[in-house]
Amino acid sequence: MPRKTNTDKKRDSRGGRTGTMEKRTPRPKPKIDFTVDALDYKNTTLLKQFVTDQGRILPRKYTGLPAHYQRRLTRSIKAARQMLLMK
Repeated sequence: MPRKTNTDKKRDSRGGRTGTMEKRTPRPKPKIDFTVDALDYKNTTLLKQFVTDQGRILPRKYTGLPAHYQRRLTRSIKAARQMLLMK
């Protein structure tokens, strides 16, 4: 028996429904108030802003940093942990 198709709901080219949902608002761009040179393992006050209470590094989704800043941030946090400057 053939599948029943629902013809009353239109779909856009990506497979989503049109008209039922409004467009997503873009993720807000963060204003980076520090220089790339400040992302150093010795600058623990800055690095602690990007770490949770349990010590986990916040992902880009929450920090809003560009990818190259996030990678540099991760390296700095891990280096600070190795030097026992951070937990």
